[in-house]
Order: sequence, then C-alpha cells, then structure tokens
Amino acid sequence: MFLQKSPNSKAELPSLASSIANVLLKAAEKVVMPRFRNLVEGDVREKSPGDLVTIADFEAEEMIASGLASLCPSARVVGEEACARDPSLLNGIDKGEVWIVDPIDGTGNFAAGREPFAMMAAYVCEGEIIASCILNPASRAMITAERGHGAWQDGYRINPGEGRTRPQTFTGIVSNFQRRLAMEPRMERLAQKVSQVHPTRRCAGAEYPLLASGVHDFAMYWRTLVWDHAAGILILEEAGGKAGRLDGSPYRVGDISGEGLLLAGSPEKWDQIAAILA
Repeated sequence: MFLQKSPNSKAELPSLASSIANVLLKAAEKVVMPRFRNLVEGDVREKSPGDLVTIADFEAEEMIASGLASLCPSARVVGEEACARDPSLLNGIDKGEVWIVDPIDGTGNFAAGREPFAMMAAYVCEGEIIASCILNPASRAMITAERGHGAWQDGYRINPGEGRTRPQTFTGIVSNFQRRLAMEPRMERLAQKVSQVHPTRRCAGAEYPLLASGVHDFAMYWRTLVWDHAAGILILEEAGGKAGRLDGSPYRVGDISGEGLLLAGSPEKWDQIAAILA
C-alpha cells in the first residue's frame, strides 16, 4: 500500500492533476514496469559515484516529456536526465511555465530490482508549483495535488487529521545523504527527543505520501534537487503540511543555496521539530 486512503468523500480529480497522472501511468505501463527486474548488461550505468541511471529512466523521461508537452505546449520540460546531460536547463527554472520531471525516483532501488521507486511530475508557473502527481508504478497507486484544491489519492481527498501532537511521539525520516558533519550534534539531539527516526530509502516519491497521510510526522533532506521535491512539496502543503529550509525560509523552485529541507505534517509539527534543531 503506497498511502493510506482517507475515508473522505470521493470526487473527480482536478483536470490538470488528472492529465498529469494519465501521462505518468502511460509511461509506467509502456516503459518502466516492463523494464523492472528485466534490465540486462548495459542497461545501467553511473552518472556520478553512487548515482545510477537506467535505460528505463531515459525512455520514461522521453515519453513523459512528450505527453506533458501536449498538455501545455508553452511550457518547457526540465527532466532529471536531460539536466544531467545539460545542467544549463535549470537556468531560469523559476521563470515562465515549466514541467519538472523525475522519470524514476529511487533508481538505485529500481536497478536492484526492489521497491520503493516512484515517478513524479509537477507543473510550475513563475516559480510557483501549481499541480503535481506522484505515481507508484508497481501498484499504480497515485497521489496528486493542485494548488488551492487539496491533495488526493485515487479520488479521495487526503486529510491526515490531528494525529500525534507531542514530539516525544513523533516518527520521521532523516537522510544522511550529503549531510554536513557539523549537523551531527543536531541530528543526535533530534533522535533523543522524538519517538523514532527512520533512514531514508532514497526515494522521496515514496516518502512524501507517508508525510501527507500522517504515517510519519516529519522528514529531513540535504540534497534538494527540484525534481526530487517539487511534486511532493505541493502534495504535502495541500494536505496541510509545511516545507521549509532550516533557517525558516520557504522552499523555492530553483534555489540550491539553502541548507537542508525540513518537512512536517503540519505547521505546528514543523515548528516543534525546528525548535529541537535550533
């Protein structure tokens, strides 16, 4: 189960979110799942040390880019793999209309033949995330959001409820990938103040839904590339959560200067975790 379904009333997905979801579903069916556990020699390589890419990433990104371009021809497509080849594509990503695509999030897991992995896309206009979708291609479960219209899973609006209110009962996900050594004392303090800290499984697309649904209360990441976070941040915020840099500033598309990203299931939980880290 990708995400616990809320028992709220069912409704039709907003049109843009539904269209994004259909594009991802098609790529999952035609490209991603046929390659899962069927990769052969030469289908996997390293983009950089420890950072894998597969033939499925390239094929899926190409198909998703084509599908999204047909939805909004005036928006340019910025995909993870295209940026690996040409980093200049990130220039001005906070200007105009942009589709942001992560064809397979959790490629290391996918290449190893295990879950979780996800597919993500977001529509951004003048730096504001307007609509997004995260798809679990293995189960076909998806979560979508449009700004001002809530976050949805399979037609049901996500409402995680009040849940846990005291830090001593909180559970969360904390990544150590690209974390500075100077942050270790804060991380140790956090681990002592909350109920449980889980390591990331290197798939933000599987972890954002756990926050939005209230399964976990907070998460922390240090590498904050836009394709890893844009889709999930809108979903989290539309479910009532909060995303922000550790210095209190909001996450902004195209900003790679901030140190760390703190996510929480509500503004109150965000403030409580930030106070522990201060």
